[in-house]
Amino acid sequence: MKNELIKDYLLEWIGKLIEPSVERDLHVSHIDSRATVIVGPRRAGKTYFLLQIARKLKREETLYLNFEDSRLRTIYFNEIRDLIRQYIELTGKNPKTILLDEIQNVNEWEIAVRELLDQNRYSIFITGSSSKLLSKEVATQLRGRSLTYLMLPFSFLEYLKVKQGSININVTMDMSAKIMNMLNEYLEWGGFPEIVIYNKEKERILKEYYDLILFKDIIERNSMKNISLARFILEQLLQNFSKEITVNSIIKHADGIKLSKDTTYDYVDKVLDSAGVFFLNKISQKPGVRESWPKKSYVCDTGLTKAVRFSSDIGKLMENCVFLEIVRQVNISPFLKIFYWKDTAGKEVDFVLKESTEIKALIQVTYASSEDEIDKREIESIILGANTLKCKKLIVITWNYRDSINIQGYRIKYIPLWEWLIAKDKY
Repeated sequence: MKNELIKDYLLEWIGKLIEPSVERDLHVSHIDSRATVIVGPRRAGKTYFLLQIARKLKREETLYLNFEDSRLRTIYFNEIRDLIRQYIELTGKNPKTILLDEIQNVNEWEIAVRELLDQNRYSIFITGSSSKLLSKEVATQLRGRSLTYLMLPFSFLEYLKVKQGSININVTMDMSAKIMNMLNEYLEWGGFPEIVIYNKEKERILKEYYDLILFKDIIERNSMKNISLARFILEQLLQNFSKEITVNSIIKHADGIKLSKDTTYDYVDKVLDSAGVFFLNKISQKPGVRESWPKKSYVCDTGLTKAVRFSSDIGKLMENCVFLEIVRQVNISPFLKIFYWKDTAGKEVDFVLKESTEIKALIQVTYASSEDEIDKREIESIILGANTLKCKKLIVITWNYRDSINIQGYRIKYIPLWEWLIAKDKY
């Protein structure tokens, strides 16, 4: 640890002016003796979220450590407490809150965090761009001493707040048309804060985000030597968003790349760790079936797909958007789990929402603006799924069709995507 660089970093933090930024809809709790962990893809706004926490606190009692900063990149886990001591030496104050940004860059970081928690002196907030922090690492390494939240790029409601200000669901027809126009743009370009707020050089920025995830979060983090293979796996998952995917289908499209099943599993796991791609499992009472393939692939932001897709399939973009919005609800309802349902005849329900032991709702997504445009197979599937899963709440999310009808003893609610996205009660 180079003391002059650390001192330079700490002095810069002490004098840093934190400008106000967009207020996010994510609300986190903090409990003494537990770390609050915020996980999500790069450029989703995690750093700004931490800085807004710091902005509300006394600066001399708050220490922010950004492990993406070059001056802190060589820090070892057992030097974090030395950083705190240097801060005390410079300020004469013992920090009460410690903010650890992009913690996955510090090997064995969990040892340092456990030691800090054991002292019962600090409120600790952590961010990371690794999906392992959502489950394996936090659950096993912090041993039940954390509260974990997922931060994604802007939701559509946050997007509207930036573009339009406050939004009331009771809008005029003219306003709903404007909102749908903005929804088109949101689906096409996504919700990364920099894209939404500045609205310049969007294609170039999204390409850089794609490269950042590929090279920094996948290749560099895992010391991967086969760059072409890593790029191929990432492209396969992004191109097949909102679709079922199997290991065999990935290998089938390898086209000249020698690829075994073991290697494919390994590379897919490393891509998932970047928090840029998510998998959805098929619902089943049997854990082995739930964890088996095929799985459905979704991307953390629809704008990222522009780097690899060949056409704009608004139906798939809508489905991906709905998936992300449901995932955000897990921050509010921790027991909420998401699956898809499919029978042996190929009938499929896009999303099954399960909370504890109860199937809360079935959701189907379709690009339709009238009853005539709704594929009968979509309705047959959701009713068959309802019969199988014993669920009464059935929702069909459309582009611009609103209704509520009774079919075969079930009441199906049709709701436009924009209304569902801004509604408080989503299921």
